[in-house]
Amino acid sequence: MKIVVQKVKEASVSNENIENKIKKGYCLFVGIGRETTEADIETLAKKIVNARLFEDEDGKLNLNIQQVEGEILSISQFTLYADVRKGNRPGFTRSMPPEQANAFYEQFNNALRSYGLNVLTGQFGTDMLVNIANDGPVTIIYESQDGKIV
Repeated sequence: MKIVVQKVKEASVSNENIENKIKKGYCLFVGIGRETTEADIETLAKKIVNARLFEDEDGKLNLNIQQVEGEILSISQFTLYADVRKGNRPGFTRSMPPEQANAFYEQFNNALRSYGLNVLTGQFGTDMLVNIANDGPVTIIYESQDGKIV
């Protein structure tokens, strides 16, 4: 499982069916790979919630998202598992099949919500317009395999 975390001043996602927007918090791009496990979901949810990516009164990255009362915009992103080793067209066989990936994605979002966070989402498996006001900029990639950070 791979997640790109961007600290944002605001972020939104929309298409003809949805329009979700957050203020201060994280915009997450969530990739579910074929080998993603439930342990990866719990490991990454806990790691992201506890990540100290917000400034304290001294300007140091010392506060987590709960301490600043931030929100999360979570967007599924199967392209994080693109295989670009051959040719010019990426392959996506390392991504989990959509039906199973959607279940894992929902489980991940619920794991984040279990920490008391407001978590809004995009619409799984559709084209969406994503707007991000990256703060910092701070962008970090988290990856877990078999419940362990890699």
